[in-house]
Amino acid sequence: MSNSAVPETAAASATDPYEVDECRGVLRVYSDGSIVRSSKPSFEMPVDDDGSVLWKDAVFDSVRNLQLRLYKPASAASSKKLPIFYYIHGGGFCIGSRAWPNCQNYCFKLANELGAVIISPDYRLAPENRLPAAIEDGFLAVKWLQSQALAEEPDAWLADVADFGCVFISGDSAGGNIAHNLAVKLGAGSPELAPVRVKGYVLLEPFFGGTVLTKSEAEGPKDAFLNWELIDRFWRLSVPAGETTDHPLINPFGPLSPNLEIAVLDPILVVCAGSDLLKDRAEEYATKLKNWGKKVEYVEFEGQQHGFFTINPNSDPSKKLMEIIKKFIVEYSA
Repeated sequence: MSNSAVPETAAASATDPYEVDECRGVLRVYSDGSIVRSSKPSFEMPVDDDGSVLWKDAVFDSVRNLQLRLYKPASAASSKKLPIFYYIHGGGFCIGSRAWPNCQNYCFKLANELGAVIISPDYRLAPENRLPAAIEDGFLAVKWLQSQALAEEPDAWLADVADFGCVFISGDSAGGNIAHNLAVKLGAGSPELAPVRVKGYVLLEPFFGGTVLTKSEAEGPKDAFLNWELIDRFWRLSVPAGETTDHPLINPFGPLSPNLEIAVLDPILVVCAGSDLLKDRAEEYATKLKNWGKKVEYVEFEGQQHGFFTINPNSDPSKKLMEIIKKFIVEYSA
């Protein structure tokens, strides 16, 4: 009788960790729970820094070394205070950074086109830090602005040109979810941020979810830029442990979510792409709030994909969106 022993190399490979989740080549999760993040962004593009916008980084949470990036038009003069516009990046709560080229290029464009100070914060990412970490960090990034407004010696780079009483909070995808949750937490007039005053919110293709799929989620094309398989993966990696996508931070109308009908909210602009699988949730959100008497505007860009305005910021739809955002800021700045 032969004695066929398993080679040591084969035995070792059978127990080696294997990849169980991957997000746009940036995040890889393995069977043993280990996580590998690439230093490279998922969008390879040059940074379009022509000097027309000045920028710098600042730490808003020294404990976790979380940073935000500040932008202002190079032509800004201290004689005229500029509105402040937060731009919170997307990435399914799992990937993304203020320093990615697509994020930085869009902030350059926002600063120039809106004539505003742009604040783009990072936040802790899942699965290392599941929700509510990202929401908590978004709040800290806004509280940082309050600390500047109250400081005896604020950062002159910011304070000389920024109007602390005219702030708009915007977010893209997961960032749009964060912006919504900040709107609910802060309420109309944002009294706990005084003297900082939030005047409105811009939700760009907000990343909402729920256990019951919408029509656009269930029937959306599999080759969409943000397809259902990727949406589902983002949620699996980011929902609080033991929870579902009906969690109040994820589903604004979930069984345990706060009653938005009685919530007092600042004006909200909701933007979505017509070919985005998230479209139905964004439209439902805007429609319900509007029917409840909130100041809500909904704009849909027919035929566009998720993230169209950062993927191609010079397209006609992207230019139209910038005009809509600027109009919203002008309307509610007074």
